[in-house]
Amino acid sequence: MIRVEPFGAEALLLTLAERPDAHLPLRIAALAGRLRAALGELLTDLVPGWTTLLLHYDLRRTDALDLQRRLAPLLAGWPGPEPDDAAGRLHEIPVWYAGEDLAEVARACGLGTGQVIELHCAREYRVGAIGFAPGFAYLGELDERLALPRRARPRTRVAAGSLAIAERQTAVYPQASPGGWHLLGLTAQRLFDPRREPPCPLAVGDRVRFLPIDEAAFRRAGGRP
Repeated sequence: MIRVEPFGAEALLLTLAERPDAHLPLRIAALAGRLRAALGELLTDLVPGWTTLLLHYDLRRTDALDLQRRLAPLLAGWPGPEPDDAAGRLHEIPVWYAGEDLAEVARACGLGTGQVIELHCAREYRVGAIGFAPGFAYLGELDERLALPRRARPRTRVAAGSLAIAERQTAVYPQASPGGWHLLGLTAQRLFDPRREPPCPLAVGDRVRFLPIDEAAFRRAGGRP
């Protein structure tokens, strides 16, 4: 059952599921595309989340009641057919696994550092949401053997390009910022650039794989420890 609720003066929040699952990002991304095509200039922005889709609309062209009326037939087929697991663009991100918390994560999980790296690289992750900071993509699901709560004491500064984990998610900090996730490594790949179009190469529904590299390859790619 989809819940449609006002979200401020110029937005509607669609709650599409109670909890995330592996196929939900693809379904939400596809729905966002259909709504964008059907509603056109009535919408000023669509913001997918793990279980939600936020619709910002133009008050000069529509209002909440009119938009809900237009949405009813467009949402009737939700959630639609099972999506293809191979759908969504695949991004491969090289990582030098030398993060500040790698050894601590290994101890907490009862694993060796090599096992942590192997488990983290073994999965193909799905972009479920983008938020917290521009270009910060929440990726899931992390292997349950690596699942840890956020750090009790967040850092005041995490370097751009830091690969991190928390709970059942993993992410790369696209720019220097405070952060409370566990740091596993670094990538030289830029995941947010306001001069680029689009500024963030990752989108909800995309797939991500992490490729382990050594320090020399990291430096050749322009990375700085």
